[in-house]
Amino acid sequence: MVSERPFRESLTRLTGAGLRPTRQRLALARLLFDGRHRHVTAEQLYGEAMAAGIAVSLATVYNTLHQLTKVKLLREVVVEPGRWYFDTNTEAHHHFFNEGSGELTDIPGECIQVGYLPPAPPGTRVAQVEVVVRLVDARSQTDTDLELG
Repeated sequence: MVSERPFRESLTRLTGAGLRPTRQRLALARLLFDGRHRHVTAEQLYGEAMAAGIAVSLATVYNTLHQLTKVKLLREVVVEPGRWYFDTNTEAHHHFFNEGSGELTDIPGECIQVGYLPPAPPGTRVAQVEVVVRLVDARSQTDTDLELG
């Protein structure tokens, strides 16, 4: 039995999205698309690349993540100003964000229903709705949390 080329899936994804499969893009795509959905920051992916012996700069990691997002191979999830994750699951879904641990967890799209959306501003349309449910440790309940419950 002939073994499959290790970069075959990454190569197929990149070329299918119209991206040139450079050595660095291939290596980063292989780390990202390992068969399971995941959420990563640029810094996390950079650390994985360094651990795997992939010679790449943090700027290249950022550029690659943004390129993959632009061609819809990734979704960008903004959890707060200046802090975002890249999600390999591009299907419609939502997230739990644990403010203490920084962990992002998928919520299936059908589990949240939005009852009302205001009309979009003139000349625009709603492309999608993403909900991020913020979590805190149950032992650190504040007055604001109590009002919501």
